[in-house]
This record gives sequence, C-alpha cells and structure tokens, in this order.
Amino acid sequence: MELKKNDIVKLTITGYTAQGSGVGRAEGLPVFVFGAARGDVLQVRVVKRLKTYAFGRIEKILEPSPARIEPDCSVSAQCGGCVFRHLTYQEELWAKQERVQDAVSRIGGINFPVAEILPSPDCIHYRNKAQIPLQADANGNLVFGFYAVHSHRIVPCDQCLLQPESFFRAMQAVKKWQSISKDTIYDEKTGKGTLRHLYLRSAMSTGDLMVCLVINGSKIHKEDVLIELLKNEVPETKSIVLNFNRDRTNVILGEKGKTLCGTDSITDTLCGLSFSISPKSFYQVNRKQAQRLYNLAAKAAALTGKETLLDLYCGTGTIGLSMAKDARQVIGVEIVEAAVEDARRNAEQNQIKNARFFCGDASEAAEKLQKEGIQPDVVILDPPRKGCGEELIRTVVKMAPERIVYVSCDPATLARDLKLFTELGYSLRSLQPVDMFPRTPHVETVVLLSRVEK
Repeated sequence: MELKKNDIVKLTITGYTAQGSGVGRAEGLPVFVFGAARGDVLQVRVVKRLKTYAFGRIEKILEPSPARIEPDCSVSAQCGGCVFRHLTYQEELWAKQERVQDAVSRIGGINFPVAEILPSPDCIHYRNKAQIPLQADANGNLVFGFYAVHSHRIVPCDQCLLQPESFFRAMQAVKKWQSISKDTIYDEKTGKGTLRHLYLRSAMSTGDLMVCLVINGSKIHKEDVLIELLKNEVPETKSIVLNFNRDRTNVILGEKGKTLCGTDSITDTLCGLSFSISPKSFYQVNRKQAQRLYNLAAKAAALTGKETLLDLYCGTGTIGLSMAKDARQVIGVEIVEAAVEDARRNAEQNQIKNARFFCGDASEAAEKLQKEGIQPDVVILDPPRKGCGEELIRTVVKMAPERIVYVSCDPATLARDLKLFTELGYSLRSLQPVDMFPRTPHVETVVLLSRVEK
C-alpha cells in the first residue's frame, strides 16, 4: 500500500534528522516527525508526501521513549528554536554525535571514529546574544517573541530559557517605555512603524549589558525615559544604542547607529584575552563552551612558537589571537571589513604584536599569500555553514601546511570538504564534536588534518 497524505500510521522512531525531527519508516518510506524521540512508538498522521520521504505529525504517543521528558518551555514546539527540549540531554548529545559520524561516513566516505562529544557546562541561560523581533498585538501593545519555523509569524515569548535573566528585565523595561512613548511598531507587510528589533548582548564574564534598539527611522520619543528605566531596572546596562534600519529587508542591523548612553561597546574576556563587542561584532554566543572549543583547536594546532598560523574566516580574530602567544606570527583573513577592524582593535587592546589582519575573500586571500611566498605551517579554517568549497581547499593544499585545523558548524559540508582534503594528500587525525548550542540541532566539530609525506 502506497503511503499518502492524511494516512494514519504506526511509527517507531529510530533516529533524528539534521534538523532534529524524529525518523521512522512506514511502507519502507522515511517519515520525519517533529517533537519525536528515538524509541517512541507513535500514531502519526502523514501531512506531506514526497517522492522519497514524508512528513508526519504526532496524533498520539502509544509508547513513550525512555529518553522523552516533559518540555520546560511552553512555546518550544511553536518557535522551533529548541528542537530537543523534549529529550534528556544525554539523548540530545547522542543525536548530535550520531549526526557527525553519519555525515563523515555517508557523505565523506571516510571510516574514522568520532570522539565522544564535549557537552556544554550550561544548557540554560548560556546565550550572550538575542535578536528579538517586535510586533504589535491587537491593541497596539508591544509583543516580544521569535519567528516560528520557516515563517515570519512571531511566537510571543518574554522569557527564553537560553538567555540570561537580565535580558528578560531589559525587555520589560523597553515594554514599559513603549507604553509611555507610544512609538509605533514596525509592520513587515507595509514597511511602516518605528520599532523593529531589540538586540541584546551580554559580556558574560562581567554581566555587562548592551541594549540596542533597531528602528525604522532616526529617532525615538522620550529617550530619557528609556535610559532611566533601563538604568533603574537593569543596572547591568552599560550601553544603550539606537540602530537605524530603514530598508525593507530581512537583515536586522542597519549600517549606522547612535549611542544614547554609556559606551559604544562592552568588553568580555575569552581565553584570558579581552574582546570589545559592538552591535555588529561577531562573537561566539556560548562563552564558556567557546573557550573549551578554542582550547581544543589550540591543542590540535600544536604550536611551538616557531610557526606561521594562517587564520582564514578569522571573524574578529578570536581564535587566532587566542593562539598568538604560541605562534611566531598570526595572519588573519576575513571578508567583512567591520570584523577586520574589530580584529585589529582586539589585537591592539591585548598588546598582541605578532598578528595582522586583512580584508578579503578567503580563497583569493590564500592565493595572494601563496604568490607572496608566505608558507603557513598551520591553517585554521572556521567557515560559515556552506563550508570551504573546492577552490579554497585546493589553494590551501598548494600552500602545503603541516596541519589544518577545521572548525565546522555543519557536519554535511564538513564531510564533503574532508573527502577532498583526504584525496589531495591530507590525513584525518581527530574528529571532536562540541555541543555549543544545547537544546538546538546545531553541532560544532573540531577536526585535525595532517599532511601525508610523499
């Protein structure tokens, strides 16, 4: 019998998709079910049937999995951010480790054991950044929340368990101010209204807070009231910033802004160094786990003080600068000009003299350095989700570094890239998954590759 939409099937869940949905089989076809747990026996309604797989919705839990727990957030099923809130943390770690192992063997065609995943010390209140869209309710009152999966429909949420408690107090202060100022709330459909996003950043080492209000315009009413409310109700506030974004776009931050009160940036410490964080700075959102990830990367790099370290996709320089004390020189490359400026500033404020940074596409920059005769001993790769790609990999291989440390945020593109590296003369030495974002489906992996002597 062929499976079709609206069929009710009995399903035993045996694993998870990359997005965190459960997977079971009906009529030989994989069925993906959001909110399912490995070991669940479910009654599932087929909501979408495609050629090689289907999507289902839980109608009834016939036998719950031992890994299933009661979610501790009332909106996690709607907002889609925390896809693993219904699982024990141990089960979540299993799902993430299995995802890395499956990608490396199935996509990369590499038979290599993945080390046991490094759990996060904190599973709640670990995020140091939040980008919160704003919406008006039926009465014109301000509502905070998060976009539902694959939509721009806001699921109201005042207190996210992934964020520090100070974020909640900042949101309440902004809500009070808006009820007094009567500033209008942006409507995506019409492009009208002033208040678009509330963007919060915390320096987790000190608790210092930056409150950035993204507006469709150049001013707000009753600035003094906003400043007073934030100072009184959130004493951790060290920076209050307006960001101007008049474009009808999904991009959250505009190019320009104005500091209303306090400093233009806040400062956090990471791996013994201090980093300035402005609204547009890239900075790892889980500080404690980022330190552990960088220590793993440093261990893999095995620097002795004699090496030239090339840090491609360097962002604001955090990884390269954390290793600078053990290298002869660090060269960082990043395509975002603002991030390069931050990296140079971070080097200066930490009095690091053996690091330089320049702006450019990673592939073009690597080729340019090769033409200049710069021979890196170790290359750090920390690419975006799309991975490195063939052109960059071939250029890096031409530079013949002894070791390559690849920090990946997507197991599928990592596996694809590892396949090419191994074909071009590099050997896989270690694969270490790291849980940077508990309760979400994302997983980081630190990989060491070494050059095979010919």
